[in-house]
Formats: sequence, C-alpha cells, structure tokens
Amino acid sequence: MKLFGKGFLVGVATTLGTLAGLAFAFKKTVVEPIEEREAELDEHRRRALRKSRSAHQG
Repeated sequence: MKLFGKGFLVGVATTLGTLAGLAFAFKKTVVEPIEEREAELDEHRRRALRKSRSAHQG
C-alpha cells in the first residue's frame, strides 16, 4: 500500500506539471502574439488619428 501511495503522488505531480507546462506553452504561442498584434494595431490607430487631426489644423 505504501508503494501505491508514492506512485499515486508521483503521478499526480507529473500530471499537474504537464498541465502547467501546456498552459504556459499555449499562452506563449497563442495568447501573447494576439495581444502584441492588438497593441500594434492600437498604436497604428493612434498614429493615424494624430496625423488626421494635424492635417486639418489650418
């Protein structure tokens, strides 16, 4: 029974570690590029708005 308990705990720890690694990899490969692209588009929008306002100043 002692061996079963150790094996069970090792299995649970391994599974949790794997899930944490998958979540981290998903965030790095999917979520962060989307957020970076959104920030870049937002910067372009702000720049275009400034250009359009300055073009009509006078």
